[in-house]
This record gives sequence, structure tokens and C-alpha cells, in this order.
Amino acid sequence: MKKRILIVGAGFSGAVMARELAEQGYLVEVIDKRGHVAGNCHTEIDDETGIMVHVHGPHIFHTDDQLVWDYINSFAEMMPYTCQVKATTGNKVYSLPINLLTINQFFNKSLSPIQAMNFIKSISEPKEHIRSFEDQALNFLGRELYEAFFHGYPLKQWGLDPSVLPASILKRLPIRFNYNDNYFNHKHQGIPREGYTKLVEKILSHERIKVNLNRNFVATDISDSDHIFYTGPLDEWFKHKGGRLGYRSLRFEASRHTGDFQGCAVMSYPDVEVPFTRITEHKHFTPWQSFNKTIVFHEYSHYCGHDDTPYYPIRLVEEKKILSNYVEMAEQEENVTFLGRLGTYRYLDMDVTIKEALNASRQFIDLDSKQQDVPVFFDRPL
Repeated sequence: MKKRILIVGAGFSGAVMARELAEQGYLVEVIDKRGHVAGNCHTEIDDETGIMVHVHGPHIFHTDDQLVWDYINSFAEMMPYTCQVKATTGNKVYSLPINLLTINQFFNKSLSPIQAMNFIKSISEPKEHIRSFEDQALNFLGRELYEAFFHGYPLKQWGLDPSVLPASILKRLPIRFNYNDNYFNHKHQGIPREGYTKLVEKILSHERIKVNLNRNFVATDISDSDHIFYTGPLDEWFKHKGGRLGYRSLRFEASRHTGDFQGCAVMSYPDVEVPFTRITEHKHFTPWQSFNKTIVFHEYSHYCGHDDTPYYPIRLVEEKKILSNYVEMAEQEENVTFLGRLGTYRYLDMDVTIKEALNASRQFIDLDSKQQDVPVFFDRPL
């Protein structure tokens, strides 16, 4: 049995892995270079307004996986929450994802679901070969809706023209021919009453888990550990000697006001001439509470520099070439397993992150009990 387990990163991947191993008798140390747990899901109470703020942008927990939902509820009281996103484009406000109300408002019509389907089909631009985000949008929606809602947003969010982005990105934003404006279609959806940081703290609260914050991973940690679970950036493990993997990062401008600023939690701004991508008003993420004041974040996207926090892996052609080289390099490593969004350079929702960590922990325990080799990746990046 590997006795000295080090987990680098105190986000969901690291915390779930630590808890599962601790409950099976392992002694686990978790380190994180930040001064808090929960990674980019970190929440804290704003001193001036008393509102729980999603420091790195809004996180709504949503899943169809009953096992994951039960797991989360064993550590936190999950409050019901329906994510309803609005968009301001052309000086008018609409509901997202595009639904029957959006279509009728935008075209000044009163179409039924069947009429709307036929109408959208009549204005769409079918593509024989769908290669890009732009192709997919034109195929789904037609040019007017594409220009209003989807042309400018990827330019700001990804810094790339929609014609070079993969079509798969748009699969996350379906069109609906009813009045359902729930952003997610999952069975379970909610936000922890006390926030994500408290939730992760509870996952890590175990007598066999030692947590060290404001602690960087150093070379001597490798020799001091029997096995390492690394949830930091894959290229950072190798000191970027194969090049830097590309990420988008975010910058937030906070401001405080009296009353209600925008009447909803998330207002998207797809128009390219508006410099920010969205405004989030955080008191609307806790509808079970009421506040006289409010705090809002204007959100700006930019390429992730050396000192920035990585948020979204870009994963275009050049990044995939670099990633392939790092995967080959990683396969030569011993006593380390790469986990999570950063460790496997993939976009992962919270529920998938938790499910993968649960699965990885069980596989590790089984392999370790048989004294068999532990893979570098339980979930391969490519």
C-alpha cells in the first residue's frame, strides 16, 4: 500500500480524491498555491454587501448523475436554483438559449412551435459539410440570429473568428421551440447554501487529510511521496519545456450599487462593440436571501498570460499538437497521475470532474491493493 499520498490542487478533483483515499485508510496531504480551497469555484462573502460572491465567475451545479448529486448533498445543503440567462443585443433584451419567446420577440411574430420550426428552417443556411462554429450556427439558426447572438460573442470570449472555432462548441447552446428558458436541461440543479468553498472544506475535513494552502509544489515533493495526484496545468509539471498550452483567462470589474442592478443573475452581451462578455449580479444566485445592496461583475475575456489564472483550454490545432507531446512525456513519468480540467487539458463541468475523481480513486485503490501499476491518466486528454 502506497502510504505517502500527495495531492496537488484543492479543487473538486483533488478534494474528492483526497476524501475517498482517506476513508480507505490512506494518509493524504493536499497542497494548493492559493490561500483557499475550491479552485475557480471559490466563493466568499462580500464585506460591504453581505452577498456570497462567485469570485471566479458563476458556477451552477447541474447534473443527471444521481450518484454525483447524492455525493454533493452528503456534504452540503443544495438549494434549488434555475439558471435563466438573458442577452442584450441590438439594445433589446432576450432570453437564452434561443427559445420560442426569443424567436417571436426578435422577429416580432407570434409563432407556434411548429410554425417556428418551419420559419427557422426557411431562414437557415444548410451546410453540406459543417466544419466550424459559424457553419453550425448558420445551419441551426440562419444569418440574422447568428449575427445577433453568436457572431460577436466568440470573438470576445475566445479571441477568434467563429469561422475557425470548432462546431462542437455550439452544441452546448441548443435552440428550443418552446418557452423553456432554463439554461440547463439536467434533472438536478442547485447551488450550495453556504457556497462552494464551504462545500470543498467539508469534503477535505477528515482526520487523515492534511491541507496546506499558500504552498507551491516543488521538486522535492516527488521524492517525498509514494504517489502524486496532480491537478495543476499539465505543461506546468514539465516546466513548459514543450511549449505552453493555450488558455483563455477572465478579468472581473466589481462594482456595488443600491437595489437591483439588472434584475437577473447573468446578462450576456454578444454585440462585438461591447467590450465585456457578460454582467453577473451575484445576489440573484441566492434567491433565498434578500439584500438592500448589490454587487455586479463585468466580465472580460483575454488570452491567458504567464501570471494569469487559466480558465478555458483552447484546444485548437496548435494546442493539440503541444498536448500530444506532453501526453507522450507524461507516459514516461512514474508515481504520478494527472487529474481534472488542468491536469488533462479538457473542459469539464463540475459534475463530470467529481465523477472522474470518484472513478479514479476506486481504480487507484484497487490497483494499489494488488500492487499493480497506476496509470498516468485515468481519463486521457486526447
